[in-house]
Amino acid sequence: MSIKVEKITDPLVLGEGPHWDEKQQALFFVSIHECTIHRYLPATGEHTKTKLDGRVGFIVPVEGAINQFVVGVERRFLVVEWDGQEGSQTRIVKDLGEVDQDVPSTRINDGKADPRGRLFAGTMGAEDPPGSFQMDKGSFYRIDSRGLVKVCSPISLSNGLAWDVQKGAMYYIDSLEYKIRRYDYNIETGEISNKTYIFDIKEKGQEGIPDGMTIDTDGNIWLAVFQGSCVLKIDPNTGKILQKVPIPAQQVTSVTFGGPNYDILFVTTASMNIGGVQEPPCGSTFMVTGLGVKGYPNVNFKLP
Repeated sequence: MSIKVEKITDPLVLGEGPHWDEKQQALFFVSIHECTIHRYLPATGEHTKTKLDGRVGFIVPVEGAINQFVVGVERRFLVVEWDGQEGSQTRIVKDLGEVDQDVPSTRINDGKADPRGRLFAGTMGAEDPPGSFQMDKGSFYRIDSRGLVKVCSPISLSNGLAWDVQKGAMYYIDSLEYKIRRYDYNIETGEISNKTYIFDIKEKGQEGIPDGMTIDTDGNIWLAVFQGSCVLKIDPNTGKILQKVPIPAQQVTSVTFGGPNYDILFVTTASMNIGGVQEPPCGSTFMVTGLGVKGYPNVNFKLP
């Protein structure tokens, strides 16, 4: 089966945070600097969006609710209601709290629910000009029944997350380390411990910055490489690059598996003016088929 990379949306400035929702058979994602949340329906090709009041770092549906999502807007975690229609009004259902109140220059960048529905998300330092970051200003957080907890700091650019329940592992990326962290992960409590590093992109001689990631059912990581025009398949046990999937956009931001059989890799990209203008299709969302692997279902957020 040959690999096919297909553009499914028009370009955005900073597409991020793809999440496949099984019930709606829909892909949700964000465009951070455009302050928008998006829905794409593969069955019809319909792509809708609406605007929020601030830069939005991620979107994850709320378990057991209709049209409700947890989002990271600037430094606040909010539950919002959106009917998925183009430009329709959103309503804040619940404010889960503000982070980094002592560092007002940060913003929430990426987030996911773990296999039990806890939310993990982090922040990043101010970016001015694009591609130049304040270092060590952010932190990494968890939200569950115990509330909003700082898990670790300092973080420069909080990004990719993935879990392997069988191995008791959580993988996490602070992009400006140019590495992938591995933590021992307690599925019952959500606690992490014993940080190690399982992949170093510079050591492998690969151009670019590690960004978002996901994991397949074989336990291999799929890594979006910003300024690398590719997605890398990585064996976390050896750190070996198993496969390189070229993407026709330099700034590849994140990935997730979805589709009815979880065998489609959805890829978000950006078109920021970093080192030059990024012409279309840069910034588009893509779907990759024919990879011969499957991912796990994305988990929705369980509201405490």
